[in-house]
Amino acid sequence: MSVTVRVPAKVNVQLAVGAARPDGFHDLANVFLAVSLYDEVTATPSPEGLRVTCEGPDADQVPLDHSNLAARAALALAERYGREPAVHLHIAKDIPVAGGMAGGSADGAGALLACDTLWGTGASRDELLDICAELGSDVPFSLVGGAALGTGRGERLTELETGGDFHWVFALAARGLSTPAVFREFDRLGEGRDIPEPVADQAVLDALAKGDAAALAVAVSNDLQPAALSLFPELSDTLAAGRAAGALAALVSGSGPTTAFLATDAKSASDIAGVLRASGTCRDVRTAMGAAAGATVV
Repeated sequence: MSVTVRVPAKVNVQLAVGAARPDGFHDLANVFLAVSLYDEVTATPSPEGLRVTCEGPDADQVPLDHSNLAARAALALAERYGREPAVHLHIAKDIPVAGGMAGGSADGAGALLACDTLWGTGASRDELLDICAELGSDVPFSLVGGAALGTGRGERLTELETGGDFHWVFALAARGLSTPAVFREFDRLGEGRDIPEPVADQAVLDALAKGDAAALAVAVSNDLQPAALSLFPELSDTLAAGRAAGALAALVSGSGPTTAFLATDAKSASDIAGVLRASGTCRDVRTAMGAAAGATVV
């Protein structure tokens, strides 16, 4: 018997970042939107104990030891329910690795749901979300999907309504960016400045609720974008190419280095993708729609 779970990527349509806390984290107002790029995590009983394998684009960059969030999820669930984590987790990757789209977090959420289903632990949604929050700031949203506001360090979720589909183009960069490094650069760039408390922008929430891409384009923001561009200046060329191609909005996705472009419709997204592919400013381009469902047993 095996269980396969499909988990979406995310884009941050707003990422407001507060000053560093004493614990090193930052308070956030993080408006997540799940999009239709997916990883799949398959859990199968394994007599030799916990092991992780991976296939797909950039699979060679995915750790296969117990530092992998999928492995950590299985260990956390097994410990909570007093059982051996005797499971083989196979990750079929399609979400960019180290791209600011929560691929690792998606794998953690996918493994958690897959193991819960395989083992019949019967954990409640709240229990699963509690484990997700222990694993990482973005992991709870990977389980929930759709659209949500994340506060605290992003792990406390308020689900949001969306009134329609949003079409996106994602340009994948030639190399990755470390999320901790981007936050450190954010802190460096903010030295000596008063950094306001992060709050959700009502214009973003209203645009999502109405399904209004034009209104969302005006409101999107990412406080980490200056830090990502400081560490990876070439991303400015990609953003400019997408804007010139007709994107309603262009921004760095999360901590980067993937750049995200909001389009009016599917045809516009296809056209923007074609221009970006030909621009020489990125290594690959993907299109997707949101809001996508969260982790789902398939």
